[in-house]
Amino acid sequence: MVEGVVIPAGERSGATGSGGRRGPESTGQFGALGLHLADPHVEASVLGLLERVESELRASVASADPLVTEAARHLVEAGGKRFRPLLVALGAQFGDPSGAQVVPAAVVMELTHLATLYHDDVMDEAAVRRGAPSANSRWTNSVAILVGDYLFARAADIAADLGPEAVRLQARTFARLVHGQIAETVGPRDTDPVAHYLHVIAEKTGSLIATSARFGGMFGGASAEHIEALAGYGEIIGVAFQLSDDLLDIASESVQSGKTPGTDLREGVPTLPVLYALAGDDSDAASVRLREILATGPLVDDALHAEALGLLRESPALKRARETVRSYAEDARAQLAPLPDDPARRALESLCDYIADRTS
Repeated sequence: MVEGVVIPAGERSGATGSGGRRGPESTGQFGALGLHLADPHVEASVLGLLERVESELRASVASADPLVTEAARHLVEAGGKRFRPLLVALGAQFGDPSGAQVVPAAVVMELTHLATLYHDDVMDEAAVRRGAPSANSRWTNSVAILVGDYLFARAADIAADLGPEAVRLQARTFARLVHGQIAETVGPRDTDPVAHYLHVIAEKTGSLIATSARFGGMFGGASAEHIEALAGYGEIIGVAFQLSDDLLDIASESVQSGKTPGTDLREGVPTLPVLYALAGDDSDAASVRLREILATGPLVDDALHAEALGLLRESPALKRARETVRSYAEDARAQLAPLPDDPARRALESLCDYIADRTS
């Protein structure tokens, strides 16, 4: 899932922009995302929607069983990303953002996302999520899995009030999430590893963000052409954000990515720069040595980890990965062409700028 995107004030901050664009110090509550909301009316609308989403999220996970309520609220109250509700709120700006179904649609998207996090932490045997003990480490794997199922059920219940098309879209999106997780778990098999990795990200991350943007347009009453443009944008910007996190894990000298630099490398997670490095045929000594180290798997040895991290930062693979991220960011921008040139569209474009800049 897309990490490092935080909406509530007080969460970790992101990278500053470049090229004369406004940085986090001038984007207020959205600084961590690099989102530029120049119009005060749009900003007020988006902030108001997100505040209502926060309230509805807490109410929607309440259960007659106190344990279920506590466990279900665990990640809601931990804060973190609200990227999917944000895309719903921005998509709704192309119609009527005050529509009664916009907030419930955003809640459906965030509940679906949160449910996947409970399951992901079990599969990854994670001990921490958003700076707090993960649900599985606090209540056991079985409870975490069942609470994830409960959140999926609550999302489906709310979606039912939005109509059959919402139920259908949420179910199809969930199916894509599952297919992506299975593909990641099984591995590339006979597929090119880079193509496989991009496919996994599109299924696991891009699909839900695409549906979020689509829901915003749908329940805001946007035109069919604008809804399709928003969905296309959401799919690609979701992939771009995940890829940019891959690069930050390698390139950042601080905790800009929201975690210790080189964490994926240490754990043997094959992110885009690593896959490019392994697939490369550069014959210089540095590239050859990098491939040798990466081929050994997880880099638990501190010396090897430090050496690989240094080599990756100077490698053609990282440069190629940066070019890929920029390409996705520009492709996402191109999806916005059918939309009117207004503050909401420029806000969505600012996310493209941010992604292109944050990994430079």
